[in-house]
Amino acid sequence: EAVKNSGINLETINKDRAGVIWGSGIGGLDTFTSEISEWAKGDGTPRFSPFFIPKMITNMASGLLAIEYGLKGINYTCVSACASSSHAMVDAMNYIRWNKADVVLTGGSEAAVNEAGVGGFNSMKAISTRNDDPKTASRPYDADRDGFVMAEGGVSLIFEEYEHAVKRGATILAEVIGGAMNCDAHHMTAPDPEGDGAATVMSLAIQDAGLKPTDIDYVNTHGTSTGLGDIAEPKALLKTFGEHIYKLSVSSTKSMTGHMLGAAGAMEALACINALREGIIPPTINLFNLDPEIDPKIDFTFNKAKKRDIKVALSNNFGFGGHNATIIFKNM
Repeated sequence: EAVKNSGINLETINKDRAGVIWGSGIGGLDTFTSEISEWAKGDGTPRFSPFFIPKMITNMASGLLAIEYGLKGINYTCVSACASSSHAMVDAMNYIRWNKADVVLTGGSEAAVNEAGVGGFNSMKAISTRNDDPKTASRPYDADRDGFVMAEGGVSLIFEEYEHAVKRGATILAEVIGGAMNCDAHHMTAPDPEGDGAATVMSLAIQDAGLKPTDIDYVNTHGTSTGLGDIAEPKALLKTFGEHIYKLSVSSTKSMTGHMLGAAGAMEALACINALREGIIPPTINLFNLDPEIDPKIDFTFNKAKKRDIKVALSNNFGFGGHNATIIFKNM
């Protein structure tokens, strides 16, 4: 769909300078689960489908997309938990900046809502158990949050060198102007409680874009509805933006989409682009009672979208292992 919407003619571009950089945090978990379940039902003989490994390995996502469209340039899949597709997009931006590619198909996909995925995250006490009221289960920054809501899906975007896009008369939705990646180096699953890594990656991305913190209008936060992360990120926002944080619009669209894991960054990039184009800030829904540990003066766009013309949007995504990524978009 992204290729179609871009209007790009795959027959006329230099396919050696067109590639795929994808993101997925877990890969073929459905394949792995079903194959192992079938084996466990048998007599112990390891009989597996010849497609077991190809369908399970995460890199096959970018490989299959390249095969589908004949893209012979840079090709790999980022695996950095919930930061995967954000990492993929920052890399895609940089490969174009470095004059290593003209076009990169980027984004992310995830399909982990099965007994293994849900069971694994549940055993970590990472996901919500608000089964009696699922519509309000994803509630970032709310005092009564009890974990994230798993989701699955995919989002694809076309990143293209500006002059290359203009020359072919492309409709340009937004400009990718900066990004950064770093690591908390703190814990396997918990974020730095003071948000230092998140603050640093935002500052690095803002510098990379050639901007000042006061140039940012909207932040789409990682905001997953977890106990620790939803406290650390607002601290990081305060460290990064200072008093300007109170002039920003902030929201977590995971309150509406759930957490798409490795595909989350791509979904939220799309949310930022739409906010820039439409002049509408998406809300943080289910935010009934702000956690008292969070600064109440931050505008989290409580429960209802609002109109606001914005020029620059920043998106955060952070993953298990301390992986942090920030990417910045500008209205054209």
